[in-house]
Amino acid sequence: MKNNWIFILFIPFSFYSQVDTEIHVFDIKKKGENYVLENGKNISNNRGYDSQPFFYDNATLIFASSRNGNTDIAKCNLNSENQAIQYISETKSGGEYSPQRIPNSKHISAVRLDDDGLQRFYSYHFKTKKSSEIIPNLKVAYPAWFDKNTLVASVIVNDSLHLIISDLKLKTNTTVAKMVGRSVHRIPNTDLMSFISKENEKYWLLKSINPKTKAIKTITSLGKTEDVTWLPNGTLLISNQSNIYKFDPKTDKQPELFFSFSDENINNISRMAVNSNGTKLAIVAEVSPEYLATAQLKGYNSRDIDAFLKPFAKDVKVYRFPNTLNYQGLDKMRKNYTSFFKNTPDLHCKILKRIVFKDKVIDHEWVTVNGKTFKAVAIYTMKNGKIASVTFM
Repeated sequence: MKNNWIFILFIPFSFYSQVDTEIHVFDIKKKGENYVLENGKNISNNRGYDSQPFFYDNATLIFASSRNGNTDIAKCNLNSENQAIQYISETKSGGEYSPQRIPNSKHISAVRLDDDGLQRFYSYHFKTKKSSEIIPNLKVAYPAWFDKNTLVASVIVNDSLHLIISDLKLKTNTTVAKMVGRSVHRIPNTDLMSFISKENEKYWLLKSINPKTKAIKTITSLGKTEDVTWLPNGTLLISNQSNIYKFDPKTDKQPELFFSFSDENINNISRMAVNSNGTKLAIVAEVSPEYLATAQLKGYNSRDIDAFLKPFAKDVKVYRFPNTLNYQGLDKMRKNYTSFFKNTPDLHCKILKRIVFKDKVIDHEWVTVNGKTFKAVAIYTMKNGKIASVTFM
C-alpha cells in the first residue's frame, strides 16, 4: 500500500554525524488501543556521540559510544540494577559503528572506520573482543542481517549510498538499488527487508526487498524522514522531531501518533530499536539546546578557544539583529575570538535570564570587557546538534 503523506522535517544526509546524542530506553505498554512509553532512562549518559542501538537480546542493548576520542561498541544489561556500560571493542586507531548481533551467533558485527579513512565490516568476539574482517573491498555504512550468510546493507559508492546484498557463502555482492538511506531493517514475520529509497528528490519512499528473489515493492511515502523501526506485530514506527508515529501497512492509510515526548532532552529523534518481544524501545535523541549554549558560555568565560568553538557548526552564521550577516564560518570565528580572548583578561559573561524554546536559546547577558560592563542579548539557533547561528542585539 502506498500513501503520500509527508513530514516537514528534513534530515540532512550524513554517514556518521558526530553530534551530542544520548540513548534512552523505555518500556512499551499497551493500554487499550494506545501505546504508552514508561520508565524512561538515559542509559548512555555520556558527553559525545552515542547512537545506533541494537538489541543483542531482549534485555541487552549494544550501541556505538564515544570514549577517549574514539567510538567503541558498548553494551548495557537493562535488567541489572545499575545498568553499567561495558565495552566490547577497544580499537586504538579507529572507531566502530552500527553494531549488531550476527544471526545464530553470540558475536557482533560492526562497521570500523580507521583513522586513515579505511572503512570495512568486521566481526567482534563478544568476550575476547578479537576482530576479523567479514567483507573485504566494500565500504559498508549501514548494515542489516537477513540471515547468518546474507547481509543487506547501505554501502558507500562514489559518495552516495547503494543497497547491496552480500552472500557470504558465495562471496558475491549484488547492487539492488541506488540512492538509498540509512535505515535497513528486517520486517517481522516476513522474508523481507525494508529500506529507504531517495530516488525521488521531493519525498523518500520506504520499500521492501526479498533478498532471495530481489523483488522490490513500495510500502509507503516518508516525506523527508528516514529513521524507522518495526514492532514485532508488523507496525512501523517513524520518528519526527520529538514525536514517534505508528503505521500498519496492512490496514492504515495515514500514520497516527505513537508517542510524543515532552522531555527537553529528547530532541530530533533519530535511530530507534525494539527488542524481539516488543517490550522495550531504544531511541537516539539530541541533548537539550541549552546544553550547547551552556558549553560555549563556559568556554567563553574560561577564554578556552577550543572549548568555546566546539558547540558551533562549521558554517555557523553570526548576525547583528535583525538579519545583518556579520560573518560566516568557524575559521573566521576562531580568528576573531582568539585575539579577543588573549587581549581581554577580565572577560566574563553572566546570564541574567535564559529562555529555551524549541531549537532556540535566548540569553539576556551581563558582560564584562576590559573593566566595562554592559547588557546584551544573544539568540542561538540549533540545528543537527550544533549552534547553527547566533544573532546579537
